[in-house]
Amino acid sequence: MALKSGAQYLEEMKAMRPNVYKYGKLIEDLTTDPITKAHLRQVAMWYDRSLDPEYEGIYTTTSHLTGEKAHRWNTIMMEMEDLVGNAKMKREQFRTVGQCPGPVCAGWAIMNALWSVTYDMDAEYGTDYHERLKNFAMFAEEKALAMAGAITDAKGSRGKTAGGQVDPDLYLHVKEKREDGIVLSGFKNMIVGTAGAQYVMVIPTAGMKEGEEAYAVAAAVPRDAEGLTIVEARSPSDERRDREEGWDAIYSGPSSAYLIFNDVFVPNEHVFMCGETKFSGKPIGNFATIYRACIGACVAGQGDVIVGATVAMARLNGLSMKAFNDKLVQMVINNETTYGMGLGAILEGKKHPSGAFYPNAKLAHANKVHVGTLPFETKRLAQEIGGGIVENGCMPSYDDFMSEEYGEKLLSSLQGADNTKPEDRIRMARLLEWLTIGTGVPGCMHGGGSPDTGRLVVRLTTKWDELVDLARNLAVVENPLREEKKK
Repeated sequence: MALKSGAQYLEEMKAMRPNVYKYGKLIEDLTTDPITKAHLRQVAMWYDRSLDPEYEGIYTTTSHLTGEKAHRWNTIMMEMEDLVGNAKMKREQFRTVGQCPGPVCAGWAIMNALWSVTYDMDAEYGTDYHERLKNFAMFAEEKALAMAGAITDAKGSRGKTAGGQVDPDLYLHVKEKREDGIVLSGFKNMIVGTAGAQYVMVIPTAGMKEGEEAYAVAAAVPRDAEGLTIVEARSPSDERRDREEGWDAIYSGPSSAYLIFNDVFVPNEHVFMCGETKFSGKPIGNFATIYRACIGACVAGQGDVIVGATVAMARLNGLSMKAFNDKLVQMVINNETTYGMGLGAILEGKKHPSGAFYPNAKLAHANKVHVGTLPFETKRLAQEIGGGIVENGCMPSYDDFMSEEYGEKLLSSLQGADNTKPEDRIRMARLLEWLTIGTGVPGCMHGGGSPDTGRLVVRLTTKWDELVDLARNLAVVENPLREEKKK
């Protein structure tokens, strides 16, 4: 198949085993339920854009495995241009829906993160993990899969590692090894885009130590696998998920879930790590460099929408954007800072012997620190310009505006600039509310890990003494000025 349409994707999703719950109820059909259908329509749009001549260059690329055209989110990134394509696609996606593209992002990044790790494990241990992953990548291409990425474990007591928890399920682990595969048990929490995925890619959330072999596991699991239960997280916009029902929520659908693995069997061919603690921290390391380089494009794309909505809100309020030029320019600078720094991390990247291309870790993690701060400044400026109608959440519901008793008068009270409709002002205010204080915040702070881990990587990868030597040479200081190591 290689390329498929949105309609084909939705038909495949409809045929999957129902195992997604919300508000205590099983969602029988994800494609029609108001809670999930907006998210699936969003994913279907990416498939359709892959077939659209206007967008195919963004959403498709040439597979190095087959030489054929494939959806970008099913391919291995082998060159710098592939990662730039990743960034450009994400910015376009966020411009379109204002939020995380979910199952056409994280699972793909995990598959790429594992590419070099499986190669290195095979070289050291004589395993066949890389061949398994290669076969799965070809399967993902051929079936044009949507893949969620499950990294974050429940973790329990954060001061203890996986092996020290009172409940082993607080970290996903191998409960049983069989001749033909493994059995998984445990939790993966806050996983984006699971409802819209066909497979879930799992890797350790951190490096494991000796004695924690059961937790060093990486695998590909069908989203509807027996024993896997998915619980969708609550969203403040749940009550109004259909455009037809009014303007209390935007059209696109966020999706984040808690995954419960209860004796989930995975065949050997879909297992890419099993007990290799020495390599267990490397997949998340690779993932973080890919994700943190390209998330600069994600927040820039959403920032583009925020800037546009902010200018529109000012005009709906009857004000000229000239009054806010400095703030608007700063918002644009914030967007381009994260985007440009992410591209810099890609430019400074390098190819692994396996063929996969990875961004520069130091620059990618430095970008994450900016991603954890600059978008929030952009959102604050949007609230300043938009006014109280955006920032304080003080807005009647759509049902109140439709009331036969007082709705018309209530609507009139929100009239803005001449020659504009109150409804347009309300819709734009709701969008900015969602983007700045609602579920439209795309994991800027903790998505893909916290900024503190980014600072840690920057500290560990900076050769401080080499920088001191640069200064010593210019200042002609003979003393090496080294710190004494503490005993």
